[in-house]
Amino acid sequence: MIKVTRIGHATFETPDLQRAIDYYTQVTGLVLAQREKNRAFLATKLGDLVVQLEQGSQSRCARISFQVAPETEFDSIRRGLERQGVHGQTRNDPCPGISRMMTFEDPKGTLLELFTTAEPVGKNLPAVGIGPLKLGHLAFCVDDPKSFADFYGRVLGFRVSDWIEDWFVFMRCGPDHHTVNFVRGKSTKIHHIAFELKDWAQVQVACDFLGQKNISIIWGPGRHGPGHNIFTYHRNPDDHIVELFTELDKMMDESLGYFDPRPWHRDRPQVPKVWDSKSPRDIWGLPPSRDYLRQRD
Repeated sequence: MIKVTRIGHATFETPDLQRAIDYYTQVTGLVLAQREKNRAFLATKLGDLVVQLEQGSQSRCARISFQVAPETEFDSIRRGLERQGVHGQTRNDPCPGISRMMTFEDPKGTLLELFTTAEPVGKNLPAVGIGPLKLGHLAFCVDDPKSFADFYGRVLGFRVSDWIEDWFVFMRCGPDHHTVNFVRGKSTKIHHIAFELKDWAQVQVACDFLGQKNISIIWGPGRHGPGHNIFTYHRNPDDHIVELFTELDKMMDESLGYFDPRPWHRDRPQVPKVWDSKSPRDIWGLPPSRDYLRQRD
């Protein structure tokens, strides 16, 4: 079995490339590291590639990259995929900072890209806007979350961190509580993209910044139950939900089987579990707005 260790970057197709670049640079606070005619590569101010934009006919998440251990041989990755009935293809020089990838599709047709090493595409670059630390996770609406949990666990080594009943699964590949989520929806599409901020103070500054830009916060701030992160959600110009979060649960030692203790945990130790949607899940904060909930329609 292949074991991915972290998320790299996400590739989004957009019908208005310049509008998307403006949002990610002027609001999210990423840096335009490289621009081509129909593509753009955006990094954090520390130089890590986190978003790739491509001109397309519709707004969608087309690809996700994940890193495996640097010493992993690509032939080993290919054999691991083939044992699971998955066909992979090798790409050379696919994007700045990454010289080689193994690619294959997940059950919904999103292209997954596995790489072993990545170089920063810049360092200490000037940035405006919110300025996240990293790309934290991606969530998708799918028809059957369990089948996707099985695929990502069987093929990529993801572990289940939590379920909300049987309709929302949180999965981890490293210490972070979740790196991919799958929620039951009426159509298959991205549910949200999430960026990690430094702390609660930066979340507060981000809320004020969004207000100055007349960008509505559609849910939050609050503190979730699953993952226990402080959160806010808004929509970008492509109508994708964007989460800004901090203080996400971490499982630093898998052998212990519980997340690092935090003062806001109601269960001690906090272990992976199934949450009941009939009782309040969030630790504090108002319930989600209709604008947030429509993503599953």
